[in-house]
Amino acid sequence: MDDSTSRSSSPFNQSSTNHLTTEQIETLKQLYPYADVNQLPKHWSSKDKANYITLSEDGLKVHYKGIGKTHKDAAAVRAANPIPQNCLLYYYEVTIISKGRDGYMGIGLAAQGVNMHRLPGWDKQSFGYHGDDGHSFNSSGTGQPYGPTFTTGDVIGCGYNLIENVCFYTKNGQNLGTAFVGLPNVSLFPTVGLQTPGEELEANFGVKPFCYDIHQDMLKLRTKINSCINMYPVNYNEWQPMINNLVQSWLIHNGYCSTAQIFSEYTRIPFVENAQNIRQRLKIQQLVLGGKIGEAIQTTNRLYPTLLKNDPNLLFALKCRQFIEFVCGNDDLTYSTNGNDCNGTSTNNNKMDLDDNFEEEIESDRASIINNNGSNPVPSTRNNSENHVGDLNSFSNDIERYKPIITFGKELNSFAQKLDQDLGHNENNKKMLDEAWISIAFPDPKDARPFQNCLDRETVCQRLNNAIVKMSSGTQKVAIETVIKHTKALIALNNYCGAWILDKV
Repeated sequence: MDDSTSRSSSPFNQSSTNHLTTEQIETLKQLYPYADVNQLPKHWSSKDKANYITLSEDGLKVHYKGIGKTHKDAAAVRAANPIPQNCLLYYYEVTIISKGRDGYMGIGLAAQGVNMHRLPGWDKQSFGYHGDDGHSFNSSGTGQPYGPTFTTGDVIGCGYNLIENVCFYTKNGQNLGTAFVGLPNVSLFPTVGLQTPGEELEANFGVKPFCYDIHQDMLKLRTKINSCINMYPVNYNEWQPMINNLVQSWLIHNGYCSTAQIFSEYTRIPFVENAQNIRQRLKIQQLVLGGKIGEAIQTTNRLYPTLLKNDPNLLFALKCRQFIEFVCGNDDLTYSTNGNDCNGTSTNNNKMDLDDNFEEEIESDRASIINNNGSNPVPSTRNNSENHVGDLNSFSNDIERYKPIITFGKELNSFAQKLDQDLGHNENNKKMLDEAWISIAFPDPKDARPFQNCLDRETVCQRLNNAIVKMSSGTQKVAIETVIKHTKALIALNNYCGAWILDKV
């Protein structure tokens, strides 16, 4: 008989939960709350097995049908899915229905690609506990004494602690202790192997109650990890100033000067920033959020003459934003044609005036703008009912009205071509230019649902503010945002393991 690995199809090769009841799915979710139930091992694979192995219709019972004369007649089968990393502690049990002729059965774990014509534990990245001698086999044909033998009627459990990379076994509800340590950092599959005629077993992957109380082990693991974290407390006098500094830096970065000064007094953090510079940045942000892009560009050139010259891609983003605002009737071209062209140069060097109530007014305006989804609370210098360039219905009768937008659009195209020549193709610039031109296709872009994503002013506002901060202080990102992004990346990398631990402690 050919004992090559079988590749026959079976409904149990799928990772779906179609064959599970709602109650069984909920049971698995309780065991592994942060794992995708569809990705959990739920049955044996009819693909990853030797031909001497036959499976029951539900994919849980395993029967040996070979001749079983030598170790070369051994046959194994893997679960259809590997153990997900975010299980933290995984466990399954096997009931020995019959030990067959000799009881040469192995239960354990194995990686993808391990030979299915060998008992678990005999090959590299394979680990098994064998019933005939009670030995454990750690990627080797030579076993080590571990536990008692097992036979017909026994229930053997295999647990995999993914936090500590250890494996343990249970027999009839009793923990036998650690069998393997330092398991490799690869995906492992529940695996069983049989070798002599008549051997048969059935797996329980968690949809039925276990013989062993694995829930207590899970609770102990969570408590242990939490205790480990608590062993390294940070003194209040150390972390509170650190948090205060994070908040202070965020306030300063976003231009909330008065709030930052009050916070500094309350927390006794020295306020060493240039208040005038903070207010200047806030003024520019208010202009952008209010749709006054041309004035924002001119103000930026006046206060930071080299910024946009050294960052033409940022200037292009602002110009695309200005084009959209002009089409929507929120901005005019006064600041674009009067001392300010598409190359970002400015001939007006007048100093910006700030009155005593300036910051309070623009902080209120900023909140109002954001709360109103980017609508402009600042009165436009143009009469929208008369000059709204999106009203294409009267195009043929009022073509003079559209000359400025066409001229500005041509300048924008030329600017984009020059950037491509000087700096190479930029897909983001192309996308912004396309969005700018699309705006003229709608009678009223502000009310056109397909265009709503293009009306966001916050993105370009934050980009401009970051550039000013970087030029002034050498750093572009505010510390608290870096901490948040780092934390999100760690959680994603860890498949929400940390959340699973903390939620359940």
